Amino acid sequence: QVQLVESGGGLVQAGGSLRLSCATSGRSFSRNAMGWFRQAPGKEREFVAACNWSGGSTYYADSVKGRFTISRDNAKNTVYLQMNSLQPEDTAVYYCAADSRIYLIGSFASTAGDSYDYWGRGTRVTVSS
Repeated sequence: QVQLVESGGGLVQAGGSLRLSCATSGRSFSRNAMGWFRQAPGKEREFVAACNWSGGSTYYADSVKGRFTISRDNAKNTVYLQMNSLQPEDTAVYYCAADSRIYLIGSFASTAGDSYDYWGRGTRVTVSS
């Protein structure tokens, strides 16, 4: 039973920080790209960040570059999203996702949600002004 479980969401004031965690189980994703996506109320799901299998290559939406950092600890089967300088526009439910495909270009990680096969239930982040 593959599971991705996000944690670390909550309410924070603008300018604050949160660290989200995504614990995976049921299979190893140590060879797979992982991503974070978010969905704000009334909006479509959007890409936030992704990293390749090792975490050595990272990709970010323009809206979060310089503020968010994706990382992973494959020994702990966990992916993280460090969010700094949070803004009200960051308010959303944040989802982690795993891509089951193995890419010959080892640095690759998709920014498209359709590329990801496994999804967590999400953790809510609310940023107040």
